[in-house]
Amino acid sequence: MTIYSLYIYDRHCACVYYQDWHRTKQPKRAGEGGGILNAVSQAVSPLATDSAAPTPSAFSSPRNTLSSTSGLVVATGEDPVTPLPNPAEHARSNTLPFDEEAKLVYGVVLSLRNMVKKISGRDEQFTSYRTSSYRLHLYETVSGYKFVMLSDAATDGLRFVLRSIYNGPFLEYVVRNPLVPMDSRSQGIDNDYFRASIDRLVRGLSVFN
Repeated sequence: MTIYSLYIYDRHCACVYYQDWHRTKQPKRAGEGGGILNAVSQAVSPLATDSAAPTPSAFSSPRNTLSSTSGLVVATGEDPVTPLPNPAEHARSNTLPFDEEAKLVYGVVLSLRNMVKKISGRDEQFTSYRTSSYRLHLYETVSGYKFVMLSDAATDGLRFVLRSIYNGPFLEYVVRNPLVPMDSRSQGIDNDYFRASIDRLVRGLSVFN
């Protein structure tokens, strides 16, 4: 049994926090303008483009070398070296960008929750579902925040873990933290203390491998 990842959504349907542990395929970074908020997770945020990056100098090129004896520039005639493909980057290229993944997860939760309410009545709550390869766990607060955790299919219900995250790290380092903008629609809730506290809580579980 193991835990894969955690998503937190605000009441505006936006993913405001993400953390993972045992994912076999790491999520692909969100694209520029993909709709992901700032401060969700450094691992999935778009890479900052550096327009001031220095251009390679002609004197650092492998084709131009300065002879130490004659002072003349000698062309070596070497072909540029083609870098080998990175297997990790190739595997990541086959996955969805994180902004699309987060929308799909929220869409599944919303659809199943609405289906349960329509079929079973408003007193029935959707808390989890299971497939052959994973299980999704849901805890929803009165204020509309949704805590979603993915684990392997053999794991028992983890709603109590999501409730503990809400009552502990979330209240301590997000709700009571004046530096974290709640419901800003432009900023996530990631901070070092919150992330470290969740990591300690999850790693201390008996189901964490």
